[in-house]
Amino acid sequence: TFTHRDPFTGRSLQCDRCPPGTFLRARCSTAKSSECAPCPQGSFTELWNYVSRCLRCGVCGRNQVVKKECSAKSDCQCECKQGYYYEHKSDMCVRHSECRSGSGVLTAGTPKKDTVCHICSNGTFSDISSARDDCKQHSGCDGAGQELVLKGSTWHDNLCANREELKDGAEYLKEVIPAFFINHKMKMKRLRRIVHKLQTEDGNKQRGTLELNLPQLHLHIRNWVSSATVTQIRQLPVLLIKLGARSAGEKLQRKQNQIDTRLERGHLEGVRNVDLT
Repeated sequence: TFTHRDPFTGRSLQCDRCPPGTFLRARCSTAKSSECAPCPQGSFTELWNYVSRCLRCGVCGRNQVVKKECSAKSDCQCECKQGYYYEHKSDMCVRHSECRSGSGVLTAGTPKKDTVCHICSNGTFSDISSARDDCKQHSGCDGAGQELVLKGSTWHDNLCANREELKDGAEYLKEVIPAFFINHKMKMKRLRRIVHKLQTEDGNKQRGTLELNLPQLHLHIRNWVSSATVTQIRQLPVLLIKLGARSAGEKLQRKQNQIDTRLERGHLEGVRNVDLT
């Protein structure tokens, strides 16, 4: 109940409150009880009350969806839309974090929690940034006539070669270059310079790189790699060093050297086996 003073008699009255889903249309008097009315569509009351009008239903915010529609007895309930979670610090829904190359998803994000990542363990890898995918098993170079030319890491797969159809080592390095640029941390300005240089060497001077974002830059690199010659691939580490990315250039060169050494060793063993027969 609630206390109400009758304006005509001056008496203090104990009036009944209105139940959830209704509001007080008229206060009680000595002659009648409180008069309640249903909340109009788009409004609600959750508690016993004596308000003169119902509360307006809320509206879900940015990157939110309706989890439960508003009713006469309760406001609508919102949650973050797919791919987002509620971050208490910012009091808003933010996109789930992606697990960067070399790590995979341990626990997928929910509307209430962010993605949990873990570093790929021995024998597994991830060559992409993803908020959904876990690490994958390295391929086994155990097929007929296959041999390992580059051991896999956390960010790239094992590279296998067919002993009957050995190629130049740069052809094998091609397979990991896109993943290499995804995994190797590099300033956007430097990455744009690299992409611009690769394009100009291909005669595509008209294409600008200043407006390209990271995924677009990676796509340009992937496209360049797909059509690059053996000579261009072998010159790439030198180009990176010239453009100030020494660490990346030296790392890529080491990968190339490892492949070449494996191929040379495999070639010599193949010749030795032929001589023995």
